[in-house]
Amino acid sequence: MVALLGLLVPVQANFRPAPEPNIGLAGYYSNDKAQRGRTVQGAIVMDIPSGYHVNANRPLGKYAIPTTLKIEAPQGVTVSAVSYPRGIVRKLKAVNNEPLAVYEKKVIFRFRVTVPASYQGNEVALKVRIRFQSCNDEVCFPPKNQDVDLGIGVVGAGDRVQRVNGWVFGGR
Repeated sequence: MVALLGLLVPVQANFRPAPEPNIGLAGYYSNDKAQRGRTVQGAIVMDIPSGYHVNANRPLGKYAIPTTLKIEAPQGVTVSAVSYPRGIVRKLKAVNNEPLAVYEKKVIFRFRVTVPASYQGNEVALKVRIRFQSCNDEVCFPPKNQDVDLGIGVVGAGDRVQRVNGWVFGGR
């Protein structure tokens, strides 16, 4: 029995709330190094366990917390706006079957990083803060902020770089 608003309410012994999912977050660049005076693609990949989702950047629901990325870069380095993928529209018990736009499974958020020709450092280190709310079909968990540090070495404009992480950026 549990006291709820002064009343004793029976509780099922086998009831356990669903565990909060372990959302994986990792950062990637499209090249092994960034060249001064050039732009390199960056991405954050979010891995969402089966049976869970996070609200999309434009979630449709009035009270749903959107997934957002905020990116801090060193002085002089510019970062483009983040390209958010379209959400998948689902009707879920947690929101009385109202349609919500969500992300499931693997989600890739892309952006471009431009290193000025005059950049003096040997590395660019971005700090990416991801805010998201994860849910299953029946319950939503409190919103979270998670940080990802994303660094890349910097070389001269004429130095050779190699494409990497083709699975994130396409195999060009």
